[in-house]
Amino acid sequence: MTSPAPTQHEQIVAAYEAYIAENEKFTQKGVKAAAARARKALQEMSKGIKERRKEITAEKEALAAK
Repeated sequence: MTSPAPTQHEQIVAAYEAYIAENEKFTQKGVKAAAARARKALQEMSKGIKERRKEITAEKEALAAK
């Protein structure tokens, strides 16, 4: 049995956690490849945040319609 797909919120949290880990590797250990991974995680967060904002707006409008 497969687990359900992660929610948008969970994806944002996962991307943030990845960013924190990769940023630490880059800033404290000087791992250059970690910089690219940190930037990728930030980009994923940006996309996820935009989608979550849309979801919240839709949920809010659905509540107002009731």
